[in-house]
Amino acid sequence: MQIKGTELFVKALKAEGVDLLFGYPGGMAIDLFDALYGETDIEVVLPRHEQALIHEADGYARSTGKVGVCLVTSGPGATNLVTGIATANFDSVPLVCFTGQVATNLIGNDAFQEVDIVGITRSICKYAVTVRDRKDLGSIIKKAFFIARTGKPGPVVIDIPKDIQQAYGEDEYPENVAIRGYKPNNSVHVGQIRRVMEVLKKAKKPVLLIGGGVNIARASKELTKFAEITGAPVITTIMGKGAIPTNHPKYVGNIGMHGNYASNRAISECDVLFSIGTRFNDRITGKISEFAKNATIIHIDIDSASISRNIKVDLPVVADAKSALKMMLKDAAVLDISQWTASIEEWKNEYPIQMDKYQGLTPEKIIKTINQMFKNTVITTDVGQNQLWTTQYIELGENRQLVTSGGLGTMGYGFPAAIGAKLGNPNKEVICISGDGGMQMNIQEMATAVALELPLILCVFNNAYLGNVRQWQEMFFDKRYSSTCLKYRRKCNRDCQNQDICCPKYTPDFVKLAESYDAKGIRVERVEDIEKAFNEARENKYSPTVIEFIIEREANVLPIVPGGKALNEMIMDC
Repeated sequence: MQIKGTELFVKALKAEGVDLLFGYPGGMAIDLFDALYGETDIEVVLPRHEQALIHEADGYARSTGKVGVCLVTSGPGATNLVTGIATANFDSVPLVCFTGQVATNLIGNDAFQEVDIVGITRSICKYAVTVRDRKDLGSIIKKAFFIARTGKPGPVVIDIPKDIQQAYGEDEYPENVAIRGYKPNNSVHVGQIRRVMEVLKKAKKPVLLIGGGVNIARASKELTKFAEITGAPVITTIMGKGAIPTNHPKYVGNIGMHGNYASNRAISECDVLFSIGTRFNDRITGKISEFAKNATIIHIDIDSASISRNIKVDLPVVADAKSALKMMLKDAAVLDISQWTASIEEWKNEYPIQMDKYQGLTPEKIIKTINQMFKNTVITTDVGQNQLWTTQYIELGENRQLVTSGGLGTMGYGFPAAIGAKLGNPNKEVICISGDGGMQMNIQEMATAVALELPLILCVFNNAYLGNVRQWQEMFFDKRYSSTCLKYRRKCNRDCQNQDICCPKYTPDFVKLAESYDAKGIRVERVEDIEKAFNEARENKYSPTVIEFIIEREANVLPIVPGGKALNEMIMDC
């Protein structure tokens, strides 16, 4: 039977189990949207900007484990996806991004809204292709979903010219796909696992370093059981946090630039570093020559290219985290490391992360209230101090999940990601923690959340600064607050170290802004009002609630490892 390309597109989505699509229409995608009109099996979500659109698909994918699907038009519609594609690529998020394109006979002629989106995105996604022949449409879409969700997950870009959308062809959609040169590794090398376990059993100061790959593999139960059997302490990257419950006695904390004292010291002094699913990026290693320099380093990762790229590894294992952990559990045994774990516990107790030096309303008190009040929750964050405080103080476990932009550090991510997470998890409460700068980057999505009647709780930590950059300016640039004050107006004298002399009113008023969108707005300035504000937000069942927390303007995220320094060179206070 002959059907149009647009009809095959819809058929393919249904075959892949897609029930939610994030789309923004335009001239070169109008045929695809027309084919979706009236479909009851696929809900089309209309955001207010394409960058927010892809972050929403990203939040949906991370929080559910499903593939997130986007559909936009050509030209600026497609280029507005670029930041979101790079964000998903860094953090291994499975997305399939469809872009409309001018007709094939116009490609290369500078037609209206024509860009080479495949060329632009090829280096920041797993696979990018323009469909040049109608007969290839079905197989290309099949490949796209297979590539996005298998191996190390990631985003895929499929560019569909307008004439391909309109052309007739066979109605068959393939059930299976074979791609020459792409064979994801689904096995575990038994010999390598045996060697790994032999090294671990001899360790006197072992550490399990867990990255986002364990969360992606949904291997939390296996990891927790392995830690309980062996007794090995568990340290996580920001992306790995939650892989073991944060209240578990074997959990030490986060590693890296803003990791806790015990975690960073343990990495510096361990004799076996057993890493699973992390890229060893510069934010966690600090000075590479000093990173775990006395340790035998084991690295399990599904991506062979990640092994020994930044840190030279002694024992590499290319495998899926869950499969590897299942095999290791067969040979797991109690380790004789009581003295080592006692030392780590002593460091934790001696140098806890806390904000006691700051009076009044602090991010620590806000986040700890969230821990107490919300149990079945997805927490999304933006990027900056708000993200770092969240990763320091939030408690995660089986029923509480963190969704955040790690590798790219994308401001404007948190709010749209919360929309996607809520759509994917309608029975969970979803909280977004953002700064006042990041919240404004995709504030137009308030209209999307209101239209969808989503009872999101949006926490804005307002210090009237681009806080993370301001902190660096305070600590390393002699308080030269260049372009970081969000209260600044032309009439200011730029004397930001003497705020009482000239400090204008903050713009915007987040409460009034929320109300202008027909959402609820609350401002909190006192500790005793935190719980009341969250209770009010919970009562608002059919629209988002913005809670603006007015926090100390110059509160810092501590400890901090300065750039280029070793993990044991932490600044604990300033």
